[in-house]
Amino acid sequence: MQAVASLRYGVIFKKAFSQPDVFTAFVKDILGIDLIIDHVETEKSFPNAIGNIANHFDLFAEDKVNRIIVDIQHRRHADHYHRFLHYHCAALLEQAVQAKDYRPALAVYTIVVLTSGDKHARDMAMIDFDPKDRHGVGLGEIPHKIIYLCPKYLNDETPEAWREWMLAINDSLDEEVDESAYHNQCVQKVLRSIRKATLSPEDHARMKDEYSEDELRKEEREKALQEGIQKGMEKGMQEGMEKGEQNRALGIAANLLDLLDDQTIAQKTGLSLEQVEQLRNLRKPR
Repeated sequence: MQAVASLRYGVIFKKAFSQPDVFTAFVKDILGIDLIIDHVETEKSFPNAIGNIANHFDLFAEDKVNRIIVDIQHRRHADHYHRFLHYHCAALLEQAVQAKDYRPALAVYTIVVLTSGDKHARDMAMIDFDPKDRHGVGLGEIPHKIIYLCPKYLNDETPEAWREWMLAINDSLDEEVDESAYHNQCVQKVLRSIRKATLSPEDHARMKDEYSEDELRKEEREKALQEGIQKGMEKGMQEGMEKGEQNRALGIAANLLDLLDDQTIAQKTGLSLEQVEQLRNLRKPR
């Protein structure tokens, strides 16, 4: 077994997948697209914020020969489906300024790798922008796609070309892998590049920062959960007490129906006149 850094850390994921040959091999296996690139940008952002919101792409590559943009994101967020849809659209809209019409010059593909899973527990999900007829058949007009991958939910139906990538990503999370179990050369290169023995001091420092940030977010979520539970319990107790007091008042009022008028009973029990009248109506013979 080889000690490796977990690919759940952004610094490690970018270190592994920013290698152009790894990036292109991954895209080829996931999307079936051949890219011609010699550089992968990390923390890519556009000079002019789209929609007045700055976007930061984890890994971004532009193939000007085949007119393709691919970006890869890896973090799970509470809003990750909407967040990365926004990022994807920003990459489309950024081209609009230079385009002669509304057709972007480059096709845009986004791959989101959710290393820690997702509430839907699917190995993949896709947003396909191509218009469909009422039979679900695409028109072949718009190529743009977003693919969400969850290595945690790899199953027998997961495409064969994806399997080693997803297995390796998930395998790294406990920080130990058996490199001999992998045969894809670029997957092997990913695992070599994240060996703990090869990490720089800067890599270690950024991992610690990410770990601390994750722990802080976890503590805040747990605190919010506990506060919610406490408020719920207090509300339930209060409602129970109020209900108990009301039941006691109704019992007293029932005993007074034959002795006092409704107005007096309401004053003595704290019930409303309407409640006393309803109670008296229930006592009337039918």
